[in-house]
Amino acid sequence: MEIKELLQKLSEATGVSGHEKEIAELVYTSFAQYTDNIYTDPLGNVICVKKGTQNDGRKIMLAAHMDEIGLMVKEIDENGYIQFTNIGGIDQRTLLCQEVIVHGTEKVFGIIGVKPPHLTTEQERSKALKIEELVVDVGLNKEKVESLIKIGDVITIKRNVTFLLNDWMSGKAFDDRAGVAAMYICVKELAEMKHDMDVYCVGTVQEEVGTRGAITSTYGINPEIGIAIDVGFGRTPELNKFDTIEMTKGPAITLGANIHPEVFKKLKEVAGKHYVDYQIEVAPGRTGTDAWPMQVSKEGVATGLLSIPLRYMHTSVETISISDIEKTGKLLAHFIVALNQVDLEELLSCY
Repeated sequence: MEIKELLQKLSEATGVSGHEKEIAELVYTSFAQYTDNIYTDPLGNVICVKKGTQNDGRKIMLAAHMDEIGLMVKEIDENGYIQFTNIGGIDQRTLLCQEVIVHGTEKVFGIIGVKPPHLTTEQERSKALKIEELVVDVGLNKEKVESLIKIGDVITIKRNVTFLLNDWMSGKAFDDRAGVAAMYICVKELAEMKHDMDVYCVGTVQEEVGTRGAITSTYGINPEIGIAIDVGFGRTPELNKFDTIEMTKGPAITLGANIHPEVFKKLKEVAGKHYVDYQIEVAPGRTGTDAWPMQVSKEGVATGLLSIPLRYMHTSVETISISDIEKTGKLLAHFIVALNQVDLEELLSCY
């Protein structure tokens, strides 16, 4: 499958944290061609295994989260309006006038409306509305709404991918479906390469509500090395350049306490050797990604993190360059091959 087609399917699929069934099925079918075994664990992580040539039990784990931020039905009022709460880090400013899908007994389309400016005061127009003040309007009365929708149903933003100029795309949930696409490129590349280690590509669940999927999957796999793939803040004019990474310049290789120094060094070395563009991202503490639970699982895992540049994170118009995803996937594949015949105990020794 072409990467643009895959990324569009991944973006437009539904997979709010704790409700990842649809996106999990897509990941399962997409990776089947290039992996030897796929299974799901009790939490819902999709674990795709590509066996190495040595069959010596050494494992490397790649992790990218499948879940997305979303909303949940909290109450249906007497007029059929739906009050809702957030799942994950929703930016309330972006909710006004959005088209949404309520995932009830069937998909019910609605909108998050707003009072017309003609009927608002100057004071009302100058402040952002809180999520408690917003409702979804599906155009139905209370009785009909309750026949289709119940408390606890999830709500997603209705957004199709927009193809921008060159290889740029905009849409929802590229955080972190872009990371899933990078893993896909990696295993596709590995189909033409020889690699000693068993590769576990994990589409993790519930990252947006506490990196839960990475906690359980890393514990179960118990790899020697773990690499998390997530998105980083793509540079825009209003942002400090020291807090962002540049678009089209390749993934950022993270350095900091959450990262094993030898894994960082090896990723840099491999990127340079194979002419893969990369940047450096500094994270002095925990990264807020799947890299954190991976690092501290069991007796500890040598962990790395690659961040794909992404603009407008946690909105429905997240914007990304396909070239950055491709570079990330290729770097992962070359990194895995570079571990052939390597003494991991010696490589990963910090002292």
